[in-house]
Amino acid sequence: MAVGVFDLFSIGIGPSSSHTVGPMRAAAVFAEELTSSGVLEQVASLRVDLYGSLAATGHGHGTMTAILLGLEGYHPELILPDEVEARLASIAETGTLQLAGSVPLPYGVADMVLRPLTVLPRHTNGMTFTVFDAACSELRKATFFSVGGGFIVREGEEDAAQQELEESKKELPLPFRTAAELLEHCRAQGLSISDIMLVNERASRSEEDIREGLLHIYSVMESCVEVSLKREGLLPGGLKVRRRAPDWHERLLKEDKDRDPKYWQEWVNLIALAVNEENASGGRVVTAPTNGAAGIIPAVLYYALYFAPGMDKASQEDRDDVVVRFLLAAGAVGVLYKEQASISGAEVGCQGEVGSASSMAAAGLAEVMGGTPAQVENAAEIAMEHNLGLTCDPIGGLVQVPCIERNAIAAAKAINAAKMALWGDGSHRVSLDEVIVTMRETGKDMSSKYKETAMGGLAVNVVAC
Repeated sequence: MAVGVFDLFSIGIGPSSSHTVGPMRAAAVFAEELTSSGVLEQVASLRVDLYGSLAATGHGHGTMTAILLGLEGYHPELILPDEVEARLASIAETGTLQLAGSVPLPYGVADMVLRPLTVLPRHTNGMTFTVFDAACSELRKATFFSVGGGFIVREGEEDAAQQELEESKKELPLPFRTAAELLEHCRAQGLSISDIMLVNERASRSEEDIREGLLHIYSVMESCVEVSLKREGLLPGGLKVRRRAPDWHERLLKEDKDRDPKYWQEWVNLIALAVNEENASGGRVVTAPTNGAAGIIPAVLYYALYFAPGMDKASQEDRDDVVVRFLLAAGAVGVLYKEQASISGAEVGCQGEVGSASSMAAAGLAEVMGGTPAQVENAAEIAMEHNLGLTCDPIGGLVQVPCIERNAIAAAKAINAAKMALWGDGSHRVSLDEVIVTMRETGKDMSSKYKETAMGGLAVNVVAC
């Protein structure tokens, strides 16, 4: 299907959409196919090969444990944090995996084959699942690629998937691949960017379902923050990174009892940090459009709901409208990045994750603050232009340093981009399309050591233990 707002904002678990959510999803698909093909009961052994970035930073990103859960039949959008902890504890204690939820196999993280220096042609995030019978004959084999944002592609089906995508886009009332096409639809139809996205979403679901679904997405974002603010101590993984959100929240409640506008950045920082600390803990988050950048859109949306002019007197229905329009406009810009470039840190660096999220958030904010389509596009362009070249070099392969703070910085950058665009008339020298293409080309030229491999930058210049 054509990429839609619910593809870009999906519910999963941390710490990474490409290294946790995607691999779990691929493993779950493989497990389901074992059942549907009738070979599950014949399976006597299993082999999992991880390639490139998945192998290089998989331990820090929870890739191996996510795959174990997927092979047991769990999906990232449905599994709860308590279930994650219970199943992983059981596998570790017994050394046994319940393949597709029913066939016990002696298998664990240590049994996976890691090939960090082997990059498969399609994408650096490759994984192969193979099962054998008692005579060691191969029963079934499949290779998947986790291409960012939790999206997966199967090897050998890339062309068919692309053709299906193109065919599905023909069914959309107002299809667009570029910002220029999106703006032309706005001009010709007399609609806003969020309106265009809504028209296309209505091709597959009712407007009521769209609204309900987007409000549910935001409720999960809010729940993520609430849970994070109650959890203190150190983040897992060995870096001994201290959770800051609970202390910051307590201080803000004392210093800013009435949500004074002068504290807007402290609140935005808090929301971004809270979401990404929860993500780093393997908690439940919304990919927006990735897990590594999950805090930016909730933080900027919080600004829109609590600090944008007039929101202090808004009704609940008006506030719900802001959430829906914000996410639709942000989603429209997210489509442009998926269509023309990438949102995968392993493919184009952090500019594809934090950069695209900042750009999407800027667009959403400009939209709900009354921006014209041209101003919304300008806001998205400004935010990405000043994230170009951003590398993905997590220390220890963990989605903690610099990832958590980077979300807060990018959220403020998105707000500034929206404000700058709204002070203009929408005309500007550099187009969003030009910036997206530049991001793609920059990612292509970027050394692999700066693309989620933990082989360069902060990952090698800062001692991880």
